[in-house]
Amino acid sequence: MPLMDGYEAARAIRNLAREDAKSVPIIAMSANAFEEDINKSLEAGMNVHLSKPIDPSRLFASLSHWISLYENKT
Repeated sequence: MPLMDGYEAARAIRNLAREDAKSVPIIAMSANAFEEDINKSLEAGMNVHLSKPIDPSRLFASLSHWISLYENKT
């Protein structure tokens, strides 16, 4: 991303003065798959970290899970 990386973007979203900023699902999709990379994503405020190459069934399950949780909060 030209102005900020995904970690910065997640932190910026979580710090917005919006009611849904703390609960909107953020899913990391990265080629970085080490435990430290996953932890960095979670510490930045992302809900889940999916490593590339993306497994479609894991992606769809994750999307379904986080969307259903988010919809139940709104």
